[in-house]
Amino acid sequence: MNSICYKYLILFFGLALIPGSLFSQVEGESDVTTIILKKPGLERTDSLPPEITIIWPRVDTSFSANISASNIYLSGRLTDESGIASLIINDEKISTDENGYFQNKYILLEGLNVFEIKAIDTLSNSGTRLLSLFNVPAETWDNPDLLFPEGNNHGLIIGINDYSDPAIFDLDNPISDATLLYNTLIGNYMFEPEYVTFLKNPSRADIIKELDRLSYNLTPKDNLLIFYAGHGSWDREKETGYWLPADASKLSSVNWIRNSTIQDFVDDINSCHTLLITDACFAGQIFKSRGVDSDAPVAIKKLYSMTSRKAMTSGTLEEVPDRSVFLEYLLKRLLENKKKYMPASELFNSFREAVLNNSPNVPQYGVIQDTGDEGGEFIFIKR
Repeated sequence: MNSICYKYLILFFGLALIPGSLFSQVEGESDVTTIILKKPGLERTDSLPPEITIIWPRVDTSFSANISASNIYLSGRLTDESGIASLIINDEKISTDENGYFQNKYILLEGLNVFEIKAIDTLSNSGTRLLSLFNVPAETWDNPDLLFPEGNNHGLIIGINDYSDPAIFDLDNPISDATLLYNTLIGNYMFEPEYVTFLKNPSRADIIKELDRLSYNLTPKDNLLIFYAGHGSWDREKETGYWLPADASKLSSVNWIRNSTIQDFVDDINSCHTLLITDACFAGQIFKSRGVDSDAPVAIKKLYSMTSRKAMTSGTLEEVPDRSVFLEYLLKRLLENKKKYMPASELFNSFREAVLNNSPNVPQYGVIQDTGDEGGEFIFIKR
């Protein structure tokens, strides 16, 4: 990943051994030389800008991260089929190696630091990404005075075992799984029973009625956790995922709940933070884009102060078993947690690998797009 800043003598000898038609040299500053490996035949068809990947610091899908440091080594990689011509970060030309890797040191200011990253390929296709780094001093991470829980943590816990339609087979574990989560939140975290609703085998009307109530009653000071365990369905032609309430019919979607309906309610509910946890088949369709948030140290105050709308699901677009490995490890980490404050992304990262190693499913965590997420996070606060 280190920049190529070798002596010209070494570069010239290297170039002399390789046919010149495969390479071009880009003029830069006097101490920076970038060698571009061209792929013959691709120049005529490439119309896309270079792809920019940040390796460090770890960033989320919105190209942002929360860190605590006086300086960082910003590193990443550019990829493009016709070759990289130049990389410019905040008006400074940065060198890349022959594989597109780059690294450069930067001093960080306290608060927001923005980096404009512009990459240009050999056909003059260019792409620009803005990287936002929130730098908060480490001593503020675990200070209780920095959190402002003026509102309440609300919960909607849904577990469905029994279906009225004989054509939909019943499940054994969702209600018991939901009960364990309910008890864990009430007993170990800052959730009061009067603000947590537990729906067992609800109909479509029961679920919509409760979501509607939350949309009218919650305020920007409140937080909301929604959990659903039950059957899910996927319509391949419409590319739409559904929750199946207890009164769902296998042959008609009239009582099914579209993922887009859940997304609309998440957008309508005027909470500070909303976290959706879904343990059902095809749950990952709730994401328009998917990605695991940073597992680097996070600044609690900054994450709490910004609005969030995120989801955590047991899989992508595959079926999930009745016995939930996903929820088993989620509950295990919640019960084992010793920290006063734990962001949802940190919780997810603590058990994701265990789920991958012990089930065929790929759990997901990310932003529910177009619902007002501003980069914050739901924070689990221990009693």
